[in-house]
Amino acid sequence: MIRIRRNGQAVFIFMALVALSIALPGHYALAALVPTDAAADSAGAADARGRVMQSLAREDVRAALAAQGLDPDEVQARVASLTDAEVQQIAGQLDQLPAGGNGWAAAVLVLVIVLLVILILKVSGHLR
Repeated sequence: MIRIRRNGQAVFIFMALVALSIALPGHYALAALVPTDAAADSAGAADARGRVMQSLAREDVRAALAAQGLDPDEVQARVASLTDAEVQQIAGQLDQLPAGGNGWAAAVLVLVIVLLVILILKVSGHLR
């Protein structure tokens, strides 16, 4: 009889703890459907960012940035901090360039990227 009482007490304590854990409010995960355009935008932004970074890795672009007095690694860091919309806009401009390489269009694109980076540097206080 004493043995049953001791075992019964352990079971009672266990059941009391289970009931208490069920009664406490819990945090529930909220699941929702993700719209297709939102999922496509995030994938497109990553692709656009890769294309812009690939363009900045080219030697002629790095030389043009160095000629303007900008560190190419810092420019890449600044491009990495751009919003998805800004990166997609720049990638769209890259896509519109002719395949053969129009020198003026490439120079204008590099100039736009450099001016954008300079603007970001001035706003962030790194450039006076």
